[in-house]
Amino acid sequence: MNEPLLRAVRRYTEVHADASGIARAPIAGMNLVRTTEVGELQYGLQRPLICLVVQGTKEVTMGATTLAFRGGDSMLITADIPTTSQITVASRAAPYLSFALDLDPALIAELTAEMQDAPADSGAPLRLDPTDAEVADTALRMIRLTERPASLPVLQRQVVREMHHWLLAGRHGSAIRQLGFPGSHASRIARAVEVIRAQFASALPVEQLAAVAGMSPSTFHHHFRAITSLSPLQFQKQVRLLEARRMMLAEGARPSHAAYTVGYESVSQFTREYRRLFGLPPVRDTEEARRRAQKSA
Repeated sequence: MNEPLLRAVRRYTEVHADASGIARAPIAGMNLVRTTEVGELQYGLQRPLICLVVQGTKEVTMGATTLAFRGGDSMLITADIPTTSQITVASRAAPYLSFALDLDPALIAELTAEMQDAPADSGAPLRLDPTDAEVADTALRMIRLTERPASLPVLQRQVVREMHHWLLAGRHGSAIRQLGFPGSHASRIARAVEVIRAQFASALPVEQLAAVAGMSPSTFHHHFRAITSLSPLQFQKQVRLLEARRMMLAEGARPSHAAYTVGYESVSQFTREYRRLFGLPPVRDTEEARRRAQKSA
């Protein structure tokens, strides 16, 4: 791993990381993470991003695929996908450290046109690759720029643009290029995903979502599963369950209230599907999560 980048991430997160270990940088979409112990399973709906692991190990599961990202690896996510993740190697002496940046489709489109690259559909939306040297060097300069607030307004767009350039020019290029093309399968499916995220509690017929994507229902269903690893119905179900879990943990909502709020008509069905995803029924899961949070506080 790039030693200067490791030292920079460690230095920045020691000063700026919050109680959860996240240090939100003043550059939009940029976050750094520091964790000093093995973590519990985390469930979330990821957006397209690049994450450079500089120390420790994080395991990420999408569908039936589990990848372990170690120091020197990049985690690339090219679609809105539900994942389960866990930091599996971390300690006070050698904390888990990472740098992440959201991918900007508009900037990708602009750069792809300038670089005269053609769109290319990629395979799996979750990828593991060694971090390119140019990408690591640019991440280092982005961190250093946050420490120069007077220069930040002048240079931040330039350095974010440079990061996207090196991602497109390097081993990640073919995987992310499709994000910048409105007519690509990834971009069209992303439009449907935005509808699901915004209206997850409503009934959303596949015909309606297919129309948003500009595809026939059968074609839409095929490409949706290929890009997200789930059917549209399964995707909506996971969004509902993730939101219900957030409501119970963050707002103290009762399981029945959370179930009806996210669109379930049957609490028993909600409980079955919740247990299938999270491994425990709602009450026990939230109690265990709170107990672990209090223990680590």
